[in-house]
Amino acid sequence: MGREIGVPTLRRDRNEPNAGSLKVKTGAISWYDSGMKKASREDIRDVLVRGTSQVIDRSSLEKMLMSGKKLRVKLGIDPTAPDLHLGHAVVLRKLRQFQDLGHRVILIIGDFTGQIGDPSGKSKTRVALTESQVRKNMKTYLAQAKKILDMRRAEVKKNSAWLQKLNGAKLIDLMSKVTVQQIIERDDFSKRIAAHQSVRTHELLYPILQAYDSVVVRADLELGGNDQLFNLLVGRALMERFSLPPQQIMTTQLLIGLDGTQKMSKSLGNYIGITEAPNDMFGKVMSIPDRLMRPYFELCTGLPYLEIEKILRAGNPRDAKLSLAREIVRMYHGPKAAARAEERWKKVFSRREVADDIPELRLVGGHMSAADVPVAAKVAKSKSEAWRLVEQGGLKVNDKPLADPRAMVSLKTGDVVKIGKKNFFRVKI
Repeated sequence: MGREIGVPTLRRDRNEPNAGSLKVKTGAISWYDSGMKKASREDIRDVLVRGTSQVIDRSSLEKMLMSGKKLRVKLGIDPTAPDLHLGHAVVLRKLRQFQDLGHRVILIIGDFTGQIGDPSGKSKTRVALTESQVRKNMKTYLAQAKKILDMRRAEVKKNSAWLQKLNGAKLIDLMSKVTVQQIIERDDFSKRIAAHQSVRTHELLYPILQAYDSVVVRADLELGGNDQLFNLLVGRALMERFSLPPQQIMTTQLLIGLDGTQKMSKSLGNYIGITEAPNDMFGKVMSIPDRLMRPYFELCTGLPYLEIEKILRAGNPRDAKLSLAREIVRMYHGPKAAARAEERWKKVFSRREVADDIPELRLVGGHMSAADVPVAAKVAKSKSEAWRLVEQGGLKVNDKPLADPRAMVSLKTGDVVKIGKKNFFRVKI
């Protein structure tokens, strides 16, 4: 077999503020910062408990945090879609917590692994992305991550920088460090194999390649959603095979989407994007089921537990949800935008008034059937969908309901059309 892969040399960033000496002992790299203050027990408890699902090895990590040692905290994200949503923000906010405690955060952009596709939670092989798709998504990811992380104090690395250098001999040697039994123990793979569904060879390679990221950056701790536990454990095991101290692991809880049942996902359409317009973001938060308010408060905001408890026990679910929506919009768009979005929501959905800034519905002629209106507004994708929407009472013109899809309606400039619960339009002929 070819020459064994060496552990890449890690150089200290000269621009790192207050960076002390780099000490190496038995292959491990420790960072010491003379200006770093020890975190309080309350800070450490919050970072270990709030929003977390599992910590491996918790006692060791707690000791490391109490020691004042500056940890290298890694998070890997594959840019598989152009937008980040509140579900992504849960683990990014956890990364920011470590950053605020003075630790060195390392954001790995999986521009190489993103072309393979993470099999986590998938019942079939993911559609591969092209290099250009991944590159385009990567640009938006970094721009959006700035809303949460202080990018001036973060290391941002693309894993193509080292994964593309794995030639045949090096790749074979890397694969020899992990057994087939270890990989197929993955729940997603074992279920597919039991169901006689295909598992492609490149999918088996994915957890090994992303684990190698931890070896390269010599992570002390890796973060991920709780659906990433298998991948993170492979990283921990692989580091030991390279004679490095195994990384600690922290997984965060998954955020349930707007449908109230499945994790937030753009492909499922149940997401709230962190760059969505304030009005849209506010309205979406107000649409979540009441039972999800507590996890949304805990996972999506930084409000103290006592304050959250006070809000939730006030007795009025609508007021609690208004507080939640106001806080989330404030975090991503500022207090003024949050106040405007709240006032607009109250005006439209509470006082049943029509907002001044509703979009126009431009029509060539205003005489059409009721079922044609949702299609013209592009709220319904087909005539049959529009037909059902009208029959279910989802169409109003000037606050007058139209229940017959076949009924003819004559619209004129200035008329206000409401389609479904949230879509308002002002007609322009």
